[in-house]
Parts: sequence; C-alpha cells; structure tokens
Amino acid sequence: MSDFNLYGIFIPSFLVQAILAYVLFLVVSRCTRVCVERGWIMFVGVFHLCLYLLCLLCMHSIFIWFTVK
Repeated sequence: MSDFNLYGIFIPSFLVQAILAYVLFLVVSRCTRVCVERGWIMFVGVFHLCLYLLCLLCMHSIFIWFTVK
C-alpha cells in the first residue's frame, strides 16, 4: 500500500479506506436500522462491528482492483 502526498503531508491509504468504509457503513446501517428496531438482530454491537469490517473489506478490494489495473 502506498501513501498519498497532499501538499507535503503523507496520508496513509488505509486511513482513506477506513474513512470511506465508515461513510459506506453509515449508509448501509440506515437500511439495517429497521431490522435492529424490530429485534431481528440479537447482538447489535457485534453486528455493527461485522458490518463495518465487511464495508472495510469492500473498500480495500476496490482500492486493490484500481491499483492493479
């Protein structure tokens, strides 16, 4: 993984991925809020953690896909 140079400040690419994954997580969590409110999901904290990790995995694979091509 490489860093981004923004006016002399090096920003790690994984930090950018984590921020974009969090934005994606906020969008997706709005869709899953109904399931949480109805009680279909028992451990909400664990569910949100896994959902964020899934979003992070998607962002990382997108970055790898654009880097390789």
